[in-house]
Amino acid sequence: MKPNLPILALAVGAFGIGVTEFAPMGMLPVIAGDLGVSIPVAGLLISAYAFGVMLGAPLMTLTTGRVPKRTLLIGLMAIFTVGNVLAAVSTSYGMLLAARLITSLNHGAFFGVGAIVAADLAPENKRAGAVATMFMGLTIANVVGVPLATWAGDQIGWRVSFWGIAGLGILAMIALRLTLPKVAAPASGNALAELKVLGRGPVLAALALTVIGSSAMFTVFTYITPILQRETHASIGFVTAMLVTYGVGLTVGNWLGGKFADRSVEGTLIATLASLTALLVALAFAMPFAGATAVLIFLWGVASFALVPPLQMRVMAAASGAPNLASAVNIGAFNLGNAIGAALGGGVIGAGLGFPAVALAGAAASATGLGLLALLRQPAPLQVRPS
Repeated sequence: MKPNLPILALAVGAFGIGVTEFAPMGMLPVIAGDLGVSIPVAGLLISAYAFGVMLGAPLMTLTTGRVPKRTLLIGLMAIFTVGNVLAAVSTSYGMLLAARLITSLNHGAFFGVGAIVAADLAPENKRAGAVATMFMGLTIANVVGVPLATWAGDQIGWRVSFWGIAGLGILAMIALRLTLPKVAAPASGNALAELKVLGRGPVLAALALTVIGSSAMFTVFTYITPILQRETHASIGFVTAMLVTYGVGLTVGNWLGGKFADRSVEGTLIATLASLTALLVALAFAMPFAGATAVLIFLWGVASFALVPPLQMRVMAAASGAPNLASAVNIGAFNLGNAIGAALGGGVIGAGLGFPAVALAGAAASATGLGLLALLRQPAPLQVRPS
């Protein structure tokens, strides 16, 4: 796609949200030590954010249905900025926890409404690519923003990182105000009708695919550091390099997913889920070998995020009567898959089955998605020749 300034402005917002979601994972020891809490307690900052995303996605979308989309997106980034400023000035664990909850409320609605806006700004045959371009901000955040915020948190202080993230929020607000076209507010909105659309079978099936696809990714990614340290016997430097490699794979996969979803959403989902299943099975057996593991981690990253644009487009198409709500709830479904995947991987480890079994569990999750997709495919109508 040619450069599209409004979509790039949306990508700036996505970049900031990606940094604020994932950067605290790398700063947990520093935050825990400074606020006098244990690392598991500090880890609740991550869980609280995920909970806020799932709660805020439908709540913010339903209560802002009559707000013009440009105004809404700028307002959501204002919530993001305020939340990160509160995090930066937090003097206690409780205050930081509240700040994280406030920050998370924008997440689902921004990505949900932003995906609709991005698709509307593109030609019909480039809609998935436009959505992928917006999500590119999220994947680039994992390659550049998160490592930088983690470094700053360790070297200068975790509050400095949150000040920097708040600055990204202000930048995104300015970019959205200058580039997004002004669209009149919807003439009417019916929250009950939108909720009914959300209850349609095809919409629920599309959301279920998102949960399953996301859980396949996070079953393994949640435990990637101990997997590399214990099975690959990797150094800290190698682990860091693999996290960057995975982030690059996510970025490439997001681009490819958008490109091919513009040709066929279902075909892209089938190919990606099948590839993800095969790659995770291969990873289970390749863990002792650093070279093979590095290649598989990159390809796994590609497959993991190539799922995102077609999954988002499938939900938006299934919920034609309430695309804003369904698109936002789909972001919550990603976070639900995150939680399920982490629990599944933790259960495998807790059962003493070993880290290779974690990769096999992730493969089983993606294979389940492939099976569900096969069940959802509509059989071709019989062709009756005239006699």
